[in-house]
Amino acid sequence: MKQENKGSRTSEVYEEIRSDILSSRLKPTEKLVISELCSRLGVSLGAVREALSRLTSEGLVTMEPQRGFRVSPIAQAELEDLTRVRATIETLCLQNAIANGTVKWEAGIVSAFHELSQIALLDADNPGRISAEWADAHRRYHEALVAACDSPWLLRLRDTLYVQSERYRHYSVPADSKSRDLEREHREIADAAIARKADLATKLLCEHLNKTTKILLDSSLVEP
Repeated sequence: MKQENKGSRTSEVYEEIRSDILSSRLKPTEKLVISELCSRLGVSLGAVREALSRLTSEGLVTMEPQRGFRVSPIAQAELEDLTRVRATIETLCLQNAIANGTVKWEAGIVSAFHELSQIALLDADNPGRISAEWADAHRRYHEALVAACDSPWLLRLRDTLYVQSERYRHYSVPADSKSRDLEREHREIADAAIARKADLATKLLCEHLNKTTKILLDSSLVEP
């Protein structure tokens, strides 16, 4: 029982630190002091170390000998590579979903888009951040687009890439929230997918992903 509780607590610590990184509450290159995390989260040193090791393996945290842990930086080369790979995998998933999608799949996209369109993009208490509710709905929308994909491996790869892209998106949206019409972008992708226009849907999806990258590259947030 103690072992199960320990594992459960480590998982909770992992989820909390991960959420802080993805939502930009913990900034790129910010030092992660284990003693401070233990105190803030009310957990043991071992639980924090295990959580940080897991986050390191996922690329969200870096570890340097004698220097400890830091939130991974936002770097131009990594962002460009991540965008290329994600666009490739997302395209394959969407093409597969369009080929295999049913009326239930179409309804799922409509429902997910409607939910997303009803939620405020920015946090009312902190307009410099995306609201947690919008972020969750945004994830469900993109999952709905590819829900009919019948390749478990493609979906696993897509999920991994989505997580890695998430923290970049959290920086891009506040940086260009006024000039970018995200609702229109999401609606056009959904409409093309439901109409089974695979070429148009994947083109719009790639443009959607690349626009986020361009916004960040044009800002001062990305290291060269």
